[in-house]
Amino acid sequence: MKLPPADSELGRLMATLPRPGRVEWIGVRPARNTPMREVAEVEAGTGGGLVGDRYRGGSGKRGVTLIQAEHLPVIAALSGHASVEASLLRRNLVVSGLPLIALKGRRFRIGNVLLEGTDACDPCSRMEEALGPGGYNAMRGMGGLCARILEGGAIRLGDAVTAES
Repeated sequence: MKLPPADSELGRLMATLPRPGRVEWIGVRPARNTPMREVAEVEAGTGGGLVGDRYRGGSGKRGVTLIQAEHLPVIAALSGHASVEASLLRRNLVVSGLPLIALKGRRFRIGNVLLEGTDACDPCSRMEEALGPGGYNAMRGMGGLCARILEGGAIRLGDAVTAES
């Protein structure tokens, strides 16, 4: 995604976030089709993924997956559930307080880790099993963000999520 020039009106609007975000939940997928493992801290490897996650040795474009905490109740409502556990949605990080889509194509930090938002994290067919019929569509547009790890380090619960200028 090509961002508008930083000195344009649209560029300024897109660069302005209401406040920093916060890491609310962390999980890793040890292997395909296995339950997520919830952790309080995880090591992010430069150019790779998260230690303990099945995508650890991947291309890097999907080194970390994030979903917005504010979308969880909406996904639950659209899929006919009172609530949805973060682990069912198979994203590594649940983040609150800022619109994740605003980080697509931008660099941002979680604690000391530098990431780059690479693409929307579209739902997969497993959402039908996890959420029931229509689960895939319940998540469309709210699947979150994929990110590349540019500078590794530890990501912890409560870490701030801030866009780089």
